[in-house]
Amino acid sequence: MRRPVIAGNWKLHKTIAETRELALALKSDLAELNDIDIVIAPPVTALSAAAEALAGSGIAVAAQNCYPVASGAFTGEVSPPLLREAGCRVVLVGHSERRQIFGESDEFINAKVRAVLAEGLQPILCIGETLAEREAGQMYDVLTRQLKLGLAGIELATMEQVIIAYEPVWAIGTGVTASNEQAAEAHAFIRGLVQGLYDEETAKATRILYGGSVKPDNVDGLMAQEDIDGTLVGGASLKAADFIRIARFQRS
Repeated sequence: MRRPVIAGNWKLHKTIAETRELALALKSDLAELNDIDIVIAPPVTALSAAAEALAGSGIAVAAQNCYPVASGAFTGEVSPPLLREAGCRVVLVGHSERRQIFGESDEFINAKVRAVLAEGLQPILCIGETLAEREAGQMYDVLTRQLKLGLAGIELATMEQVIIAYEPVWAIGTGVTASNEQAAEAHAFIRGLVQGLYDEETAKATRILYGGSVKPDNVDGLMAQEDIDGTLVGGASLKAADFIRIARFQRS
């Protein structure tokens, strides 16, 4: 039985004060949930404030990005050791906005995965196709490439620390959600890829999240799918009531 993960990506939202307020609201309502992993990813300026506010709870703080070296002449970047010191336990890697807006390559994303793991942090590796790629029948090729290159060099013993998030780019911030069947199909395919890269036991143990306009009114159907182990929530994670309802999804 894979332990569910409910993660919230706040993107470029929330001041330090707003982060503290929202984190405390989540802590108050969700702290007693001990059978799922809850993760929030505030902006980098508010990571320490979030970690302080959530101290004593099981809610983990994640960074939205990192640079794959410990230190150096890399103006404006932040490294895994600095993120760990700020209280992070998880790092998002390869989010579609990093790929699409900032042009990050699969090889660069792979370097981040390896750097995060080397620091003892847990990566959430994001993969997913654009609308044009889906309509051109390239979805499976895109997912295969992104996963294989993103996990290149990741040994079997380390793979247990990796979480994968499937986020169809056409469903992010658009209000359009993949149907339960579309999401289930993609997740089953990704699990098959993990089995091909590693083995059946690893594939069964790997947690695969769905990200793409997840809301309180669609989370139950998504979480009822066999291969969906959690959600990577965008806009709905910015409102305490919405994220709490998502974390308290109705189990089938």
